[in-house]
Amino acid sequence: MLPEELPPLPALTHAEGEVVDHYLAVVDLLGRINPARDGDTYRGLRAAQALVRKAEELRDALELMHERGEREVHGGTLARALRVLDGERRAARVALPPDAVG
Repeated sequence: MLPEELPPLPALTHAEGEVVDHYLAVVDLLGRINPARDGDTYRGLRAAQALVRKAEELRDALELMHERGEREVHGGTLARALRVLDGERRAARVALPPDAVG
C-alpha cells in the first residue's frame, strides 16, 4: 500500500518560501529548548545557540520580502504551507505538555 500523497504546497514567492522554512526551523529549535519537556541541558544549549542564527535568517527573509514590496503576509496561504510541512505537530512541541494529573 502506498503512503497517502501530501497536498501540494500553495504557490509562494521565493521569499515567502524562505520565511516558512526559517520559521519552521525556529519552531523546531524552540521545541528542543522547551524546559517543560524531558531532555538534557546540552541538547537545549545547542538548540539555543543555533536559534540565534536561524532567527537572523528569518529576519533576513522578512526584510527581503519588505524590500521587494511584499508588504502583506498572506496568512491563509502561509498557514496552508505550514500545514503541508507538518507545522502543527512541530509547533505543538513549543507548547506546555498536558498536565499529568495522577
